[in-house]
Amino acid sequence: MNFDPQTIVMLVLLIPSITFHEFMHGYAAYRLGDPTAKNAGRLTLNPIKSIDPFGTILLPLLMSLGGGPIFGYAKPVPYNPMYFKNLRKGELITGFSGPAANLALALFGAALAWGALLLFTFSKSAAQAVYLVGSTMTMLNLVLMFFNLIPIPPLDGSSIVPIFLPNSALQGWYNLQRYSFIILI
Repeated sequence: MNFDPQTIVMLVLLIPSITFHEFMHGYAAYRLGDPTAKNAGRLTLNPIKSIDPFGTILLPLLMSLGGGPIFGYAKPVPYNPMYFKNLRKGELITGFSGPAANLALALFGAALAWGALLLFTFSKSAAQAVYLVGSTMTMLNLVLMFFNLIPIPPLDGSSIVPIFLPNSALQGWYNLQRYSFIILI
């Protein structure tokens, strides 16, 4: 196996990126009155609690070995929308908190990459390393954010759909989500 530096950085940054994404779903739900993630021990930034053996480890490694884009996912943080005072608003906030977390990480990565310019006059190799980490963090988190915003279940973008549905169609939408993995594939 011969991994280039960007692939290694991407594999390393993937785990904290998807962990933070899932944590923010749980935190948003918790702030909206849902204790499900906290009670399950999943309201944590500990990546071990979020690791899905296939989605977090095997899939990214297989994709990188195959020369394709690196992608992965974590175990979804559980939440119960029945705790929300306003079901549709709660679903929307909880759903979009994950992509918002990825946007925040992308902006942080962009700040690192720009900050590398300041290091350049002191150490070219340090500046290159900081730039690599920052630009890779930015790219990875923008890909995660935009992918998750696609409005099909189980992706986070599907949480906007109930805002537009009449009450009579809401139960059908939730029933459809049971088949979300098949729909996504």
